[in-house]
Amino acid sequence: MTDLSNQEWKEKTAADSNYIIIDVRTDEEVSEGIIPGALHYDIFKPQEFMNAMNDMDAEKNYYVYCRAGSRSSQACQVMESLGLKNTYNLSGGFSNWDGDTSNLDK
Repeated sequence: MTDLSNQEWKEKTAADSNYIIIDVRTDEEVSEGIIPGALHYDIFKPQEFMNAMNDMDAEKNYYVYCRAGSRSSQACQVMESLGLKNTYNLSGGFSNWDGDTSNLDK
């Protein structure tokens, strides 16, 4: 896992054509907005989260965030234990995000 600042996150995703963004916040938190293109898997729903992570492609790069950076750090560790080695954690999480946001399309 690599921790990334907002600027590093934006630069890496702009230059990366092989990535997936994962939001591990709760439904309530996601209702406040989401980074465009992110997939939502609530880490507080462990079975759903694990099922989704087990279906992920180990060749992809995973950019993971939560509200403040702690749960996403934990998620990255879990993902790495499942063989998803290219994980990036957004330092400070969505609370400090200064990039684009949108509403989650359900």
